[in-house]
Amino acid sequence: MTHARAALPAALLLTSACAAIRPPDLATEVDRILESNKGKAIAVAYYDLRDGSSLFRNEHEVFHAASTMKVPVMLAVFEAVTRGTLRLDQPVRVVNQFTSLFDGSPYALDPKDDSDPEVYGWVGTEVPLETLVRHMIDRSSNLATNNVMELVRANDVMSLMKRIGANEIKVLRGVEDQKAFDHGMNNTTTAYDLMLIFRTIGEQKVISAAASEKMVNILLGQEFKTGIPAGLPEGTRVAHKTGSITRVAHDAALVFAPDGSAYVLVVLTRGFEKQEEADHVIAEISKDVWRARAARIP
Repeated sequence: MTHARAALPAALLLTSACAAIRPPDLATEVDRILESNKGKAIAVAYYDLRDGSSLFRNEHEVFHAASTMKVPVMLAVFEAVTRGTLRLDQPVRVVNQFTSLFDGSPYALDPKDDSDPEVYGWVGTEVPLETLVRHMIDRSSNLATNNVMELVRANDVMSLMKRIGANEIKVLRGVEDQKAFDHGMNNTTTAYDLMLIFRTIGEQKVISAAASEKMVNILLGQEFKTGIPAGLPEGTRVAHKTGSITRVAHDAALVFAPDGSAYVLVVLTRGFEKQEEADHVIAEISKDVWRARAARIP
């Protein structure tokens, strides 16, 4: 089996200090949204895979990653599959007991706190690894995530993130580890690093083209569509991952245009009391990006 471990080109490791080519009026519209939501933290990272145009706002501000951390975990799974150390069809016995990062004590997840209670019915049985990965992404299953992270550990995820130049994101642990949360041991990210991760998938530069296509297919199955997809024309293909906890709501996506081109958009928010308010802001930014980009097509 060929091990595709080529590093990304140096151009991928751009910084916001570099001159960015901005679509007409997009910067003005995004700034208007940020200005009208003073007191809220909003970060934006946009990168067009077609021509390299970009726009960044607060892209290096650190946020609780919420469920967006499940995308780096998926990348680590596919790297292991490409190396031959894991198989997507291999059976995984589902458990609901994990070890706290804080003190090594055991803890279990509560289905009432999970967006995907179905996986709890599988405890004690074996299911294919790919099934767990799909539930981890498409339904944001916390139980599936922690079971997957029994196979690809946080250190494996972080090693891969460093390889692609995502130096700000931190994946320290699985989810619902309350003791770790209480002691500030949390998964965190920036809009910039999530942009790098989705760009990595879209440009098929790391792991393999086949793995990238498979990950896009999984991300296209995302069931929560009130963020970035809500600002796009009906039927637009969006490979994305949402993430939310109290007063935190994110969406990160590869958006595919009808002409076959694609772009990455990441919007992270903190401080909105209601999820719907944050989703509205994310959708508005998504709509502005789509319109500005369409205006630039010859």
